[in-house]
Amino acid sequence: MKNYKAENLESLSASIHPFNCKDFNYPLSILRIMLNLAILLEDSARNVPERCAVICGDARLTYAETNAKANQVANALRDLGIGKGDKIALSCPNLPFFPIIYYGILKMGAVVVPLNVLLKGREIAYHLSNSDARAFFCFQGTADLPMGEFGFEGFSQTETCEKFILIGANPTEKSPFENTNTFAEFTQNQPTKFDSVDTQADDTAVILYTSGTTGQPKGAELTHINMILNARLFGIYDARRGFDTHLLTLPLFHSFGQSVQMNSGFYNGATLNLLPRFTPEAALSEMEKNDVTIFAGVPTMYWALLNYAEADRFDLAKIAANLATCHAGGSPLPLEVLRNFEAKFNTKIMEGYGLSETSPVAVFNRAANSRAGSVGFPVWGVQVRVVDENGADVPVGDLGEIVIRGHNIMKGYYKKPEATEAAIKDGWFYSGDIGRFDTDGFLYIADRVKDMILRGGFNVYPRELEEVLMTHEAVSLCAVIGVPHDEYGEEIKAFIVKKGGAIATENEIVEWCKTNMASYKYPRLVEFRETLPMTATGKILKRELR
Repeated sequence: MKNYKAENLESLSASIHPFNCKDFNYPLSILRIMLNLAILLEDSARNVPERCAVICGDARLTYAETNAKANQVANALRDLGIGKGDKIALSCPNLPFFPIIYYGILKMGAVVVPLNVLLKGREIAYHLSNSDARAFFCFQGTADLPMGEFGFEGFSQTETCEKFILIGANPTEKSPFENTNTFAEFTQNQPTKFDSVDTQADDTAVILYTSGTTGQPKGAELTHINMILNARLFGIYDARRGFDTHLLTLPLFHSFGQSVQMNSGFYNGATLNLLPRFTPEAALSEMEKNDVTIFAGVPTMYWALLNYAEADRFDLAKIAANLATCHAGGSPLPLEVLRNFEAKFNTKIMEGYGLSETSPVAVFNRAANSRAGSVGFPVWGVQVRVVDENGADVPVGDLGEIVIRGHNIMKGYYKKPEATEAAIKDGWFYSGDIGRFDTDGFLYIADRVKDMILRGGFNVYPRELEEVLMTHEAVSLCAVIGVPHDEYGEEIKAFIVKKGGAIATENEIVEWCKTNMASYKYPRLVEFRETLPMTATGKILKRELR
């Protein structure tokens, strides 16, 4: 089978500006010296210092101000004794603190370890210990989500983590935790200039933890070159209008929001409109108020925007006129949602595919060449194959496991050599996702290997059934799983959120599925829910449904 490749190296080389070389067209090996991810912020701060870098509520920060505050973080870390390669954890929602601390850590030559903001004390202790974090920046949180309390609990259980810095909403308040500083105290009177530490292109920049659906979370080590090239990709593929305003509702601790929007946005001198908590009302309000040109979301966000009953309160025509492009990822976007959203908001959704281990983007649709239902072509410098259980290419159109090779592949899982060896074989990363290529080279995602249902000896892919169910007039959102069955091994069950005012019974849905799906794959069990459980990034939690 053909190995589908993106554009060659030279096509990108000539236009990469972070390397401060006007005629950059050297081979990738030349980049193995002195490359720090923090250059994305620093370069834009030099070029467009007075441009707005960050919007959050009423707060506005220019590129010069953002860079200066990141320099204060770097200086404070140096005073703390933090050195090149040390790991620093960060738990913070989409607030200006996140990019400031993120790039401040990188400037010091240290490694950023972003943590999911929903973790509790025991889980935080595991991440701090597993990553060998020496310091921990943690947002104070709210009464509903006391992140600071959970964070300090986890910090207190970790002997190797030496410093806890509380990010307080009020800079004048003291930390309620003994022997700890607030962020304001930690950075107070620090110089606003800092010469970033030289790091190698293949030094670790970020450790991103997987969700841990198949065991304890694993930390994917991503290098400076991994992250810079992934950010650069969207300077090529985005439809840009002058400089952009991104609406950033995806959590920054996750690879999607971090690479595709924050790093890419800073690389391009864009404005990041940060939204700490996604709701359709808040998202539409920010789009209207701040003339957002780029939006990225997971499928449930598009579903929520599409089904928001009061959307017409906003100037949808203005929103649509400003939106240059929308990105979708995280999980497959149902075709029904894609088509209806594009029709309502008069804008194109560009779907892509990747994982934390691939920095994350590996495959992406292009504005000039896209196909609904697919995730597009491999991006520049990346190869993708679809293989069988023996690692051999399957014929075009057949399903198999997606394997990936390129500049975007992680160094490995931190301190887990066995897991790394199992995931990366002969340079190819085995994704655990099932997909297929069509004859034109577009990739389609069928499902996760672990989500595949084996019913009576037949392989059933939930995503296929979900796509069909979404066309039912009463179905607003759905998820399909396998449940244990004495005779068939697994039986197929559908969880459904009905559209407002829709009337349908379980038996009616089953009979409809029987008419529209093969006999071995239609759901025999149906359960209606008001909502479906989701992760902090908006993915449906099928393990909770199980």
